[in-house]
Amino acid sequence: MVTDDSGLIGLGGVMGGETTEMSAQTSNILVEAAHWDAVSMFRTGRRHRLASEAGRRNERGVDPTICEAAADRVVELLTQYGGGTAAAGVTVVGTPPVRPAITAAADLPARIAGLSIDTDATVAHLRAVGCTVTEDGDTLQAVPPPWRPDLTDPYDLVEEVVRIVGYDRVPSVLPVAPPGHGLTVTQRLRRRVGRLLAGAGLVEAISFPWVGAADFDALEVPSDDPRRHTVRLANPLSAEQPELTSTLLPGLLAALGRNLGRGREDVALFEMASVTEPSDGGPAPILGVDRRPDQAELEKLYAAVPRQPLHLAVGFAGQVERSGWWGEGRLACWEDAVQVVRLLAEDLGVELDVRRGRQAPWHPGRCAELRIGDDVLGYAGELHPRVCRTLDLPARTAAAEIDLELLFAHAAVVPTAPSFGSYPVAKEDVALIVPTEVPAGAVADTLREGAGPLCESVRLFDVFEGDQVGEGAKSLAFALRFRAPDRTLTTQETGELRDAAVALATERHQARQR
Repeated sequence: MVTDDSGLIGLGGVMGGETTEMSAQTSNILVEAAHWDAVSMFRTGRRHRLASEAGRRNERGVDPTICEAAADRVVELLTQYGGGTAAAGVTVVGTPPVRPAITAAADLPARIAGLSIDTDATVAHLRAVGCTVTEDGDTLQAVPPPWRPDLTDPYDLVEEVVRIVGYDRVPSVLPVAPPGHGLTVTQRLRRRVGRLLAGAGLVEAISFPWVGAADFDALEVPSDDPRRHTVRLANPLSAEQPELTSTLLPGLLAALGRNLGRGREDVALFEMASVTEPSDGGPAPILGVDRRPDQAELEKLYAAVPRQPLHLAVGFAGQVERSGWWGEGRLACWEDAVQVVRLLAEDLGVELDVRRGRQAPWHPGRCAELRIGDDVLGYAGELHPRVCRTLDLPARTAAAEIDLELLFAHAAVVPTAPSFGSYPVAKEDVALIVPTEVPAGAVADTLREGAGPLCESVRLFDVFEGDQVGEGAKSLAFALRFRAPDRTLTTQETGELRDAAVALATERHQARQR
């Protein structure tokens, strides 16, 4: 702050004060010329959000030795063209800082640029830009001019020399590519996922990773949900989205809405990106650059870095099967979001467990919880109607979000070809009546377990609810396929296997056969 007995005069190097600005009644002028620290000027202007011509010049650095000459020139112009009279007296405070000499090897520009630049040419070019240069054998001592605060190390001197010699003379030499090991496991798996989703008709979207409270409110995420615990940016681009996202849904659903708003009636998008989960390791220490951090310092740095798992989100709106002369189309529904994840799990050789779930922003009755063993992989289903209205999305828009890192941890890195038996398959169908709350997936797993190792597949092909099966019950029809690797199964054998599967389902799920 610049002050006197009258009070505030100005914010040094950034902005003058209102009480001391010039007006039509000004008759006495005190001319001040000062040198201000460039970094401090930059920080002060940004902190107080003040922009001025003086601030722009000072934050870029000016010559600290011209203050007296600049003040004299202002007085000279005022007396010559403004009719003013110069009063006696000049006050000089402080001395300009002394620029330290930069030590550099005389052949450094030649070695860096790959050109033939001798010592005499290097010295001549440095003196041409205002440096004071002394030679000491194979070493040069260069003192930069006061108007070049950007020259601070030997490589700045190299840049000045090469600039004068000519950048067009620097030879273009491609470096020899070192032998590598190809793509990493994660890179290969990411490409497999991308190809599979693109083949399924989805288009990749890339969204900004920033969110705000309004984004979570639009998704009806509860206040105690872990996804609301985010990393806040110190200098965000937008005050409405000052945090790093912990879920991909806000950005993907926004992209879905933009496409629909621009006339796209049927949209299917996916996004693979990292989300950010805050760590409890405390703030990161600020370390010097004069040495390599030791192990303890590195551990503190790593502890402060937030976890950034790789996620996948998909979204469907409109038709997934177009209508035409061949017949009616089909609108996207919650099953499509679940099926996409099933396709990924099948392609990567992962056994996926689908259960009834409940998670915002999905419809509580049309939400599936996706599991791998005891770990929750993610959720898929139909968005809540209120969320669709808030985001201007069509009713029954479907979406899914999963943790790709968890999926990759269980994936088969090398795809395995399916095995085919040379003996014919035996077919058995069963229809079971079970309570409504029993998941069809659980019944299918029980049938597969009860049928034994000769059961090749169990597929649900019909679900029925009505008066014929009674209130609070539903009928599930399954197609069971059996095959032996060494013989043709008889009707008696397949019947026994089917009965064993039905018996286990009856025991576990109170099922009865229709």
